Amino acid sequence: MFGGVELKERILAVVFLMITVPLAGEFKFYPFNDAFRVSLGTPAFFLFLLLGRGIHPNIAGILTGTSVFVFRFFLAVLISGIPVDEAFYSHFPVLFYYVVFAFIFHFTKMNEQHNKPFMIGLLGMVIEIGASLVEMVIRYSIADKMIAFHSIEQIIFIAFIRSFFVLGFFNIFKLRESKLAVEEQRRQNEQMLLFISNLYEESVQLKKTMQNAEEITRISYDFYRRLKSEVSHVHFSQTALQIASLVHEVKKDNQRIYAGLSQLISTEKQEDYMGIELLSNIILVSNRRYAELLNKHISFSMHLEGEHPPYHVYRVLSLINNLIANAVEAIEQEGHVSLYVIRRDWIVEFHVSDNGPGIAPKFKEVIFKEGFTSKYDASGNPSTGIGLSYVKLTVDKLGGHIKLKESHNETVFVIELPINAMIQKG
Repeated sequence: MFGGVELKERILAVVFLMITVPLAGEFKFYPFNDAFRVSLGTPAFFLFLLLGRGIHPNIAGILTGTSVFVFRFFLAVLISGIPVDEAFYSHFPVLFYYVVFAFIFHFTKMNEQHNKPFMIGLLGMVIEIGASLVEMVIRYSIADKMIAFHSIEQIIFIAFIRSFFVLGFFNIFKLRESKLAVEEQRRQNEQMLLFISNLYEESVQLKKTMQNAEEITRISYDFYRRLKSEVSHVHFSQTALQIASLVHEVKKDNQRIYAGLSQLISTEKQEDYMGIELLSNIILVSNRRYAELLNKHISFSMHLEGEHPPYHVYRVLSLINNLIANAVEAIEQEGHVSLYVIRRDWIVEFHVSDNGPGIAPKFKEVIFKEGFTSKYDASGNPSTGIGLSYVKLTVDKLGGHIKLKESHNETVFVIELPINAMIQKG
C-alpha cells in the first residue's frame, strides 16, 4: 500500500516537473542580444533535482527535455506560424541540454553535497556550462556556424548567476526543513517526557498497591492461623489461606512490573534535570492541547520568581501536570489557569490557580483521600480519584506539604518542596 502511494507521489512530481519547467522557460530575458536568451527553466529544473531525491536525475532529464522541446515546438508552429522543419531544428537541441545537465548532475553526485553549499553553487555552475556547450555545439552544427568566444563568456557569466540564485532558494528550503525537523523533535521530546512522567506516577501508585497487598497477605495469613486453631473453622481457614496465597501472587506480579518501571525511570542522568521555565512551558503546552481537545477556551500563564536550579523532570511533570489537568477539567467552558513557581531559600513553591467553580466546603477535608472524586464523564462514570491522592502521597514522600486555599474567586493549590529533593544529588 505504501509503495503504491509513494509511486503515485513520484508520478505526480514528474508530471509537475514536465509542466513547470517548460512554462518557467517562457519567462525569459535577453541580457546581451536578441539571439542569447536567459530563462527560468534551468533554475526550476536544478532546484527540482536538488530537492526531488525520489526521482533519478537521468529520467527527470529525459522527460523534462522532451517536454520542453515538445512545448516549444508546438508553440512555434501553432502560435508563431514557423515552418515545422525550422521549428524542429530550432528547438531540438534543448532536449540535449536537459539530458546532459541531468547526467552531469548524477555523475558528480550532487545530492551528496547538501551540507556543502559552496560546492553546490560551484558544481551547479560547471554543470550548466557543460550542458550549455553541448546544446550550443549541436545548435551551431545544424546551422553550420562557428562558436564565438564571447558566447562562451556569456554562458559562464549566466551560469554563475543562475547557479548561486538557485543555491539561495535551496538554502531557504533546507533552513525551513531544519526548523520543521527541530520542531518535530521538540514535540516528540515533550511527548516522551510526559509519557515517562506518567510512568513515574504509576510506579508510585504501584508501590503503594504492593504495600497494600503485603498488608492484606499478612492479615489474611494471621486470620488463617486463628481459624486453623479452632476445629469448627478448619474449612474457613483453608479459604483464608487461599486468599493469602492469591494476594501474595498479586504482590509478586506487581513487584515484577515495578522492577521494570523502576529500571526505566530510576537511573538518574544529567538529562533527567531541566530548567523550570522549559519544564513549565511543556506542562502548559500539553494542557493547552488538552483544553482544546475538551473544546474549552482556557488561557494559561506562567510566573517565575527567584533563581532556580534544574529540577527533576518527571517529579515536576507528574506533580504539576496533575494539578493543572484537574484545573482544566474543573473549568466548565471558559477560564484561566496560572502557574507560579517561587523559590524561598531552600524551598520551592508551586502555585496552581484557576477561576473555575471552586471546591465545595464539604469536600475540602477529603479531596486528598484516595478514591474521592467529584468529576464524572458524559455517561455518568466517575473518574479514578487517584490524581490528588498521588500528589499528596508523593509530596509527603519528598518531605513537602500541599494545601488548598481559595482567594479572589480562585482555587489555588500550593505545593512546598525542599529543593534538595528536586535537584541532582552532588
